[in-house]
Amino acid sequence: MGEQARWTRARLGRCGPPLDLLTASFRRHVYAPHAHDEYTVGVCVGGSEIIDYRGGHIRTGPGTIVVLEPGEMHTGGPGNSTDGYAYRALYAEPSLLADGTLGGLPHFREPLVDDPALATALRTAHTELSACPDALEAESVLPWLLTALARRHSTARPAPDRVPGADAVARTVRDRLADELTDPPSLALLATDLGLSRYQLLRAFRTTMGIPPYAWLAQHRVTKARVLLESGLRPAEVAPLVGFADQAHLTRWFRRVLGVTPAAYRNSVQDRPGPGGRHSAA
Repeated sequence: MGEQARWTRARLGRCGPPLDLLTASFRRHVYAPHAHDEYTVGVCVGGSEIIDYRGGHIRTGPGTIVVLEPGEMHTGGPGNSTDGYAYRALYAEPSLLADGTLGGLPHFREPLVDDPALATALRTAHTELSACPDALEAESVLPWLLTALARRHSTARPAPDRVPGADAVARTVRDRLADELTDPPSLALLATDLGLSRYQLLRAFRTTMGIPPYAWLAQHRVTKARVLLESGLRPAEVAPLVGFADQAHLTRWFRRVLGVTPAAYRNSVQDRPGPGGRHSAA
């Protein structure tokens, strides 16, 4: 474990606000006392860190979620002299945690949160968005996870889950995403148009479709990509035509949905004899 830190800036929807992601791995580094304007939400992924916070000391371990509130002075350093510490952190505007709750900004009495499923989801989202900070993916996933964190572990009261007309809301969002395949609108804008909060829109979509908006759009893009691959276009040509950032982004989702790479799929359908295949009769 060396001394390294990498920042990635994701954007929450097209032209939306930024959200910073930090991937850090330290053996000796000790932070000077400092505070952030945002909530700091971190997941320890290796070693142990000692954090001075609210007049005491907290110790992280792998799988631990740490929540540091805006304006709270803190520091951090290795929990021992041998193992170092590694973590993934994101810096969230307070409104992102308050969207699905009632009673003002969420307050976390305890900075350490034991929630293995949420820790895994946060780490996965952080890893994927650090590799490819897609705006709609960030807006589909991060506000949802941060709201879950606040609803489960803060003093805030959960907002009602029921969204009137959820099916119609989901269909409207689905159609807009399909129509604007390569440059999808922000969910915040769609929510405003529908008179909803972004959390309500996400809940309506997930309840109706079973998956978040970005996952639905990615699968729709894969369907469109198949047609283009079957026509003979190469994966690198297809990716931007259906809205993926690059060939690697297309490949990641293509394998998730179909179990093979775009190149392997293209080769199989191009080499297949019979109608439409490379060896079909002219």
